[in-house]
Amino acid sequence: MSWVDYLDWIVFLTLLAVGYFAGRAAESRHFASIRKREKELAKVLAFATKYPPAAHLPQQVRLVSGSAVVGSDYFKQFVASLRTLIGGRMKSYESLLDRARREAILRMKEEARRHGYRLVVNVKIESSNITGGNRGGLPAVEAFAYGTALKPVAPAEPDRAV
Repeated sequence: MSWVDYLDWIVFLTLLAVGYFAGRAAESRHFASIRKREKELAKVLAFATKYPPAAHLPQQVRLVSGSAVVGSDYFKQFVASLRTLIGGRMKSYESLLDRARREAILRMKEEARRHGYRLVVNVKIESSNITGGNRGGLPAVEAFAYGTALKPVAPAEPDRAV
């Protein structure tokens, strides 16, 4: 047997290796971007609590949201398909969901900051698989974060009679 007989395996393993390294590099860049923007947006607070602190103050209110779709690479899909045979945690998909959720929260905070808000309460996160299990399609996860942005309104000056 010559190496030509193994050409299919060589191509498969080469593509798998390229997918692994390219996917890992893209994921690392995305996580670095997320960490950097999380530091920049640290002053925009987001809480899951239903009621804001000091709720008796007059507040200006706005609904803010952020959405993100993160797709998988072929290597993660390959590893996950093997994992379904054995069972257990699918760490490769956990990182997809983590990236999508964090990205959605960041986009929600960016919208709040863009409109001058520094506090978001009642934050909710929805996630879904958007590939629908189509054969041949790469898995992708969508995360949608939304909440109520609040901004204190300065009390009006009382009219003073002269």
